[in-house]
Amino acid sequence: MTVIILIAAPEGLRGHLTRWMVEVNAGVFVGNPSRRIRERLWELLTNRIGDGQAVLVEPAANEQGWAVRTAGRDRWRPVD
Repeated sequence: MTVIILIAAPEGLRGHLTRWMVEVNAGVFVGNPSRRIRERLWELLTNRIGDGQAVLVEPAANEQGWAVRTAGRDRWRPVD
């Protein structure tokens, strides 16, 4: 499962994500895209997020089973 959270995102990004994922709350998208689609979505988000923020939670081969990516202005960085 993949979760994407958008904060103050430019117009059009939320609509684009609804092609691949379900918006369960404003700016919160959940889905199960393939790795290739997930990488392309992340590339699109990082290029178009502007002054907004994007957080991606994706499956990973670690103890928790997931990893986090962040992009955008004033982004936070997860610390282990």
